[in-house]
Amino acid sequence: MAAVPLFARNGFAGTTTRELAAAAGVSEALLFKHFPSKQSLYREILALGCEGDPALEKLASLPASTETLLHMVRFMVRRFVLGCEIERQELDHRMRLIAHSFLEDGSYARELFNAICPRVIPLFTASLDAAETAGDLAPLPSSGVNRFWFAQHIAAMMALASLPKDGCIPYDGDIERVVDEASDFILRGIGIKEAVIAASRGHSTLQSAAD
Repeated sequence: MAAVPLFARNGFAGTTTRELAAAAGVSEALLFKHFPSKQSLYREILALGCEGDPALEKLASLPASTETLLHMVRFMVRRFVLGCEIERQELDHRMRLIAHSFLEDGSYARELFNAICPRVIPLFTASLDAAETAGDLAPLPSSGVNRFWFAQHIAAMMALASLPKDGCIPYDGDIERVVDEASDFILRGIGIKEAVIAASRGHSTLQSAAD
């Protein structure tokens, strides 16, 4: 959609309907016929970003288990920080939209996260329970929902810091090592035991499915 790069570059508040119409190659009148407001266009962008994602579809088919939990975390970090060229361009726009939303009224970010919650968090928390039952996870006082968001925050912040061409953070080691260490850091933080983390390195059903 032609509006995405504009919103990503200028933010919701900083993008005019004239600019949106010009980017789409239509008149403002025709634009308003299909999208009565910028808000409705924003919601359409949100829907495009959340629907039909092969990774989310793959997630929905996985059983709640320790293995699923490990794959979810490792895949999330790799996709946010690495990803293929097409994924990187899409993620770049998504992260810029989120960053602008944080600085504005937060509506886009809020709607995006609310759309993702029912698709991902129930499986994440159920997998936490399965891992604890299997003896692979240490019980923690923090809720499963919060543990998901804390994990997401690390991956998302790494993605935001990578938006400039040369990045912003002087990590120690190459990007593959950084991704692996960040994944291990998150897994320890949510309670996964060290032996389980070590055994999971280098394996991701989700990554294979997305390639």
